[in-house]
Amino acid sequence: GRRTAFNYVCADWSTLKWMLAALCVGLVLGLQEIVANFGSGPIILLGRPVRVGDLVSIGLTSWTLRRIRIRAITITDFDNFEVIVPNKSFITGTVQNWSLTSQVTRVLIKVGVAYGSDVLQVQKLMLDVATANPQVLSAPAPSAYFVNFGPSALDFELRVFVSSIDQRLVTQHELHVALDAAFQQAGVD
Repeated sequence: GRRTAFNYVCADWSTLKWMLAALCVGLVLGLQEIVANFGSGPIILLGRPVRVGDLVSIGLTSWTLRRIRIRAITITDFDNFEVIVPNKSFITGTVQNWSLTSQVTRVLIKVGVAYGSDVLQVQKLMLDVATANPQVLSAPAPSAYFVNFGPSALDFELRVFVSSIDQRLVTQHELHVALDAAFQQAGVD
């Protein structure tokens, strides 16, 4: 009876040892992420690759930084949806910071006009519309280029700079409206 009880306890201890070993491995792997996030916190806070209020892009989505903490960063999208991102992602991943050193940003507008259009007239109309907009900076100067013979249109790009990221969308809208009106008035299809 004693030998059987001892074997039973020893067999349980053997199983328990493997369970404890697996638990320790799991804890070490889990702690590795926590330590990496805590270690990244001071790098972000001291190195300042991002600051509260910066507009950043992660993948194809843009976010505004709201809070930087020792373990994670809180970001919000344009719908005011909050996401908590581990600090390690900002150190090891690719993050585009739109406003790290300057708020000046480029707005790119692509336009297709009908084959047979006067390309110099189209370029002039685009530049006239750009320079008439008060949000468009004069330096760097706006530029308009005929960039491609598309399958059904001559492709142009208007490139302008605005002084603030907040002005991007409204300036893009104003330029779209003004370009449409200028093209209609000039008879450009």
